[in-house]
Amino acid sequence: MKKALLLIVVACVIAACSSVLLTGRKQLLLVSDSEVLTLSAASYKEFIASAPLSKDKTNTALVKKVGKNISSAVESYLRANGMQAEIANYAWEFSLVQSSDVNAFCMPGGKVVFYEGILPMTKNEVGIAVVMGHEVAHAVAKHSGEQLSQQMLIQYGASLTDALASNKSTVVRTGINTLYGLGTQVGVSLPFSRTHEYEADQLGLIFMAMAGYDPSEAVGFWQRMAAAGSGASIELLSTHPSDENRIAKIKSLLPEALKYYKK
Repeated sequence: MKKALLLIVVACVIAACSSVLLTGRKQLLLVSDSEVLTLSAASYKEFIASAPLSKDKTNTALVKKVGKNISSAVESYLRANGMQAEIANYAWEFSLVQSSDVNAFCMPGGKVVFYEGILPMTKNEVGIAVVMGHEVAHAVAKHSGEQLSQQMLIQYGASLTDALASNKSTVVRTGINTLYGLGTQVGVSLPFSRTHEYEADQLGLIFMAMAGYDPSEAVGFWQRMAAAGSGASIELLSTHPSDENRIAKIKSLLPEALKYYKK
């Protein structure tokens, strides 16, 4: 049984490897696009039904405009590079909701939600493009599918760990499983999430540049976010990079992103 379980895990890993657009990072996807999109559509429908949409027509229109510009740029890139089949995975929708939270998110399939509370940080259309590019990047890089796959693999690992410790005492088995859980959180899950954030920053800069927005403006946005106290004080135990590290990384990525920028 132990060998069978291990073989199943290895087979899944080998069969499900793919690469992220533009960055080339290898990723593990154990769930299909259709499965992730089905979950996403249901979650988005539920969220929109409960979240009051913004009554600010000007900012609502601006969020939709920027979203359309960036999503169109992404689709143009996919077509130009022989990946037009990927476009079927997106049904873009851009919403602004009433909330003072400084937040935005994108569900798989291109369902992007901005909270009104983030607009003072974005300040203008280009600032919105910084956030929009980052959120669209999460969808294009299939980070949600990768995180689901990661959790599946961790569950496989937990089962395997428990099986390997089956001949140990209950106290020892409990200790092993506790350490496994802590190790996967700090050693795998959190760094994995930070990797996604850095990757979304990288792709987001490129996507906004493709859409005609100056990616250099991202530095100012994240500096404003840092000044507002949005960042994590201990990066090791955070799913997001620290403000200092994020800004430094963005600065280092600008020369590459600016290659895609045309005024």
